[in-house]
Amino acid sequence: MTQFSVRVATAADVPFVETICQQIEESALKRGTGIAKRSPEYIAKKMLENKAIVAFTKGGDWAGFCYIETWSHGKFAANSGLIVHPDFRKEGLAKRIKEKAFDHSRKMFPNAKLFGLTTSLPVMKINSDLGYEPVVYSELTEDEDFWKGCASCVNYSILMSKNRTNCICTAMLFDPKEQSEKRWNFIKKSKVYERLVRLKRAAFLKFTAKKAAEQVSLQRA
Repeated sequence: MTQFSVRVATAADVPFVETICQQIEESALKRGTGIAKRSPEYIAKKMLENKAIVAFTKGGDWAGFCYIETWSHGKFAANSGLIVHPDFRKEGLAKRIKEKAFDHSRKMFPNAKLFGLTTSLPVMKINSDLGYEPVVYSELTEDEDFWKGCASCVNYSILMSKNRTNCICTAMLFDPKEQSEKRWNFIKKSKVYERLVRLKRAAFLKFTAKKAAEQVSLQRA
């Protein structure tokens, strides 16, 4: 098992931003679903603002990353851009990065609601362990800048066609004012959510194909 160091990023980590951006983009292409693109300048800014988490092996190799962003004047915060280098996946590193990002977000923005959009069932499991619960999109921030960040996602047209009320991603929210010992049990509901994710993806793909066919018909008319 590889040994990792997971910590808040510093200016010394800026040289790794190109590698991080490349891994984010490659992961999005491989999955065929949304991880919004971020520029090297944006990622570097997060590091310099004390709003990023990095992971390295004990030997000094970059292994993972996540950043923190706030919206609606600090009422909402999101841990986004989670990425683990392919060489170090399935070693529990994603969970450690998410836990660190969650704890750091709670310290920096104790009153903010933490939320995320994901297509990944493993990430949903991690989020549920931290206290997040699935919610409808209307419970998320209405900040236009947040939704503009989805523009680089391959599913952006689906999101906009639904007036930002639904998409392939599942929305999850942690509200510090509503913490409860009775947390949403992802393991108990996982089979149901796996089926819902598959049905949701199939429905949206069918919708996209229909729209594409209509566009072709209009062009030929």
